[in-house]
Amino acid sequence: MQFIEYIPAISSVRNVIDIVLVFIIVYVVLKLLRGTRAVPTVVGMVLLGLLYWLASVQGLSTLEFVLRYAVVYIGIAIIVLFQSEIRQALIYFANRFRFPLLRRQRGQFGGSVYDEIVLAVTTLASEKTGALIVIERNIGLRNFIDAGVQLDARLSYDLLVTIFNPATPLHDGAVIIQNERLAAASVFLPLTKNPEISRELGTRHRAAIGITEGSDAISIVVSEETGLITYVDAGNVRRNLDPTTLRKLLLEAMDIPLIERKSDSAKTLKEADTEISIG
Repeated sequence: MQFIEYIPAISSVRNVIDIVLVFIIVYVVLKLLRGTRAVPTVVGMVLLGLLYWLASVQGLSTLEFVLRYAVVYIGIAIIVLFQSEIRQALIYFANRFRFPLLRRQRGQFGGSVYDEIVLAVTTLASEKTGALIVIERNIGLRNFIDAGVQLDARLSYDLLVTIFNPATPLHDGAVIIQNERLAAASVFLPLTKNPEISRELGTRHRAAIGITEGSDAISIVVSEETGLITYVDAGNVRRNLDPTTLRKLLLEAMDIPLIERKSDSAKTLKEADTEISIG
């Protein structure tokens, strides 16, 4: 009888929305926690909750008193120990619930700038020269830019290829592209802490994944061992890309219509293939 009386309350639109939102939040939190060091902590908190419930039911007043006042300190400890995970979770929510008015740098790349990036990456891949290129989007990377060698130079094919030449002092580290300009080089990025990442991926790939986990930036990696091109967005890795696929992914990430400058980009990629084959 009580269940039947409860049905009309659930059927209201407000309660349905309430239940759906709680379900989404719980699902996303569990998804973020999966495979991280926070899982044992959550299990421990659940066990403490069960122990507190048992103390309340059985009348264990001393244990109940200790657990009740320990909750405050446990919350502070969680914030201190897992501040990086909490920051990544907040960024995750912000990236997926971004309002149109907050999009300040979408569509910033013109076809010519894009062609310079793809041409440089293609050349570096053909020569098996390691490279890591990070493209800033909505979340600023100023703290990483300030820690590197600041350039604020016009982005070009020659500059990118020169920077990653092993004979130059700036080749070690990443370059960051901001507002269609090469903001900094020799930038060292945080490595991903995801334990599910394949051991085949080296430090350069792990840095590319780490910067996309802590921001909405995208990164491109060229492996110096295999020459393979890797694209990383929000921690998702796509390996062994050709120039055409890389261009498509970049345009989609920057909200640029795929048809934009199609003829110019095709001509540039054709010239790049010719240049590489001659070289």
